[in-house]
Amino acid sequence: QVQLVESGGGLVQPGGSLRLSCASSGFTLDSYAIGWFRQAPGKEREGVACINGNDGTQYYADSVKGRFTIARDNAKNTVYLQMNSLKFEDTGLYLCASGGLCTDSLTPGGGQGTQVTVSS
Repeated sequence: QVQLVESGGGLVQPGGSLRLSCASSGFTLDSYAIGWFRQAPGKEREGVACINGNDGTQYYADSVKGRFTIARDNAKNTVYLQMNSLKFEDTGLYLCASGGLCTDSLTPGGGQGTQVTVSS
């Protein structure tokens, strides 16, 4: 199992931005698909974005298209989720997961997640 650690969350006002990081110290991430999910109280887990390792193809949930961008920095062995124009409904615990392709079932990375709270 690829071990992943999430960071970068925080408290932000609506319309603000955050950049989340998903990193691994024991695995090279460039060959894996890495996806971001979020879990909000009382809601089902939602896939937010994913990026393939082989060709960099990106996938986004309709709810975040045009606002969120997923990107890799292979030199830093990190996948980022840039979140702009944040809304109240973006609040949740964000976790990352890995797999062969974004179209596969991804495996959670075992991290604690990073909390994003959008509040005025």
